[in-house]
Amino acid sequence: MRGPGPTPRSSRARVRGATIAAFVALAPLLPAAAVAVGTLKVDASLPYVCTLPSGQQPATVRITAAFPERAVPGEEIRPTDVTTTVELPAPAVADLTALKASTVRAETLLTVGAGQNGQRTEASWRGTAQPLGVPAEGPLTLTTSGDVPTLTTDAAGDLTLTAGGLAVDLAPSTADGAPTTPASLSVTCVPGQDAGDRALLATVPVGSGTPSPEPSGPPSSSATPESPSPGPHVPRPPLPTGLDAPPRSGTTRGTGEVPTVPRSGARKDRGLTAADEPGAPAARPAAPPCVTEKPTPTSLSAYITGYSNVRKLNGANVIPVSCVQIEQGQPEFVVLPDGSMHLFQTSTGNLSHGGRRQTPPFKATFLTFGFAPTTATLVLEQAGPMTVTSDVLLVFPDNLAETYIRVPLVLRVLDVQVNGTRLDVGPSCRTEKPLSSPEPTPAKYPGDHLVLLGKGQLLNGTDATGYLLTSGGPLTGEVTIPAFKDCGAGGENLDRLLTASISGPGNHIKQIQGQTCSVGVETPPPDQCTEDRQPLVVPKPAR
Repeated sequence: MRGPGPTPRSSRARVRGATIAAFVALAPLLPAAAVAVGTLKVDASLPYVCTLPSGQQPATVRITAAFPERAVPGEEIRPTDVTTTVELPAPAVADLTALKASTVRAETLLTVGAGQNGQRTEASWRGTAQPLGVPAEGPLTLTTSGDVPTLTTDAAGDLTLTAGGLAVDLAPSTADGAPTTPASLSVTCVPGQDAGDRALLATVPVGSGTPSPEPSGPPSSSATPESPSPGPHVPRPPLPTGLDAPPRSGTTRGTGEVPTVPRSGARKDRGLTAADEPGAPAARPAAPPCVTEKPTPTSLSAYITGYSNVRKLNGANVIPVSCVQIEQGQPEFVVLPDGSMHLFQTSTGNLSHGGRRQTPPFKATFLTFGFAPTTATLVLEQAGPMTVTSDVLLVFPDNLAETYIRVPLVLRVLDVQVNGTRLDVGPSCRTEKPLSSPEPTPAKYPGDHLVLLGKGQLLNGTDATGYLLTSGGPLTGEVTIPAFKDCGAGGENLDRLLTASISGPGNHIKQIQGQTCSVGVETPPPDQCTEDRQPLVVPKPAR
């Protein structure tokens, strides 16, 4: 995402960029689902057409999954054993070898249409794959797997699931483990014209298994309360401020009224531990204090947690639940020269723990040099301002959102034990400069800082998927850990030991932000905030 000032680029590129978001599993997309009697196995091999840097190329996509054989209204339908295998043609390999890529990591996002009784919604099936060697020539076959949404319906009738568009996000690395330039390659694929009926993955009878003779109307949601019968919907509580409240109307170069931006709400797609079901009592888990001392009407607070890989040590550590306090900027509606309509917003934020701009201390345990168990107590300290830049591309009926979070963070080492023996690292052991990520606009955002990207989609009349500032979601990035300095005591210099063990590029980060609490409003929403105005939702880390 770019900053608040618009930079022209084509709407096609924007749509392609947003559709490759690394979405986590969604909330139930149809109202309440099914109990299975037996298992329906799916193994479909479909022709697709993929857009590569070298142009459009044919590809084969194989989808496997297992569904309940039948269901009754009000019970869950949970797809299991889901894999997506993409065989990209030789030109894809040529595109990667041109970047001097030796290995590649892949993430996929398959859009699956869910239909019942004339109504339709969409689910996002996300998958990830382990790093794979890039062949010298020939096709590249990638197999991903992951969690997918649970479906529910409270109506009888056949529930159909149909394969749709596929986005493949490739992260190539060179032989020495460094990211290539550019650090990612985005591929979008659509079913080929001859896919035909083969795109229908499964039909699950619900109730009697007989479809209703008449469609039951448009998707039911808070936007269509007059709908008399159940249908696909996701309830969506209102946003507190910010992107939920664009100008009602306005003109830019005579373009007319500003479209309404759909509201986002809390979803069951991020491993949240607060109560998910409507009307259920909120059970907030233990979490560090997150109190905003002098809130304004645009103040938000949220918890964030996740994993960070240490590539040299072939492991990952949990970054603990941390408090983030945010001041939202004023949304700005802009029409770019290509005619695309955007809502830009720049906000600022700070980590907060014990009155300092940092995470709580956390322990990380690895096998140093492959054999010595090492435990370190670490803290991430904020070394400069945090900026949050959001861009919502307004495209009816979808609104595609990208959010970049930029923050300079220094990694400080408080304590180290190697094989049970304490190493005195002294009081000032830290990275010599902030962690750094590939920056898409370095002229605008110079210097070393972490970059996390969240992508989301707001479907008119439904809830949001992916990441939005107010409703949270997954944020991902790559980071280089700099060399260490001032490590050691009593004349012993441990800088080289820590640098050789930990420092280096290509460390993947995935953070999960919980739904924000509107701290400064007169009556904070009870589904967002505790009684003392702290975030209610405490996320769980997800790999």
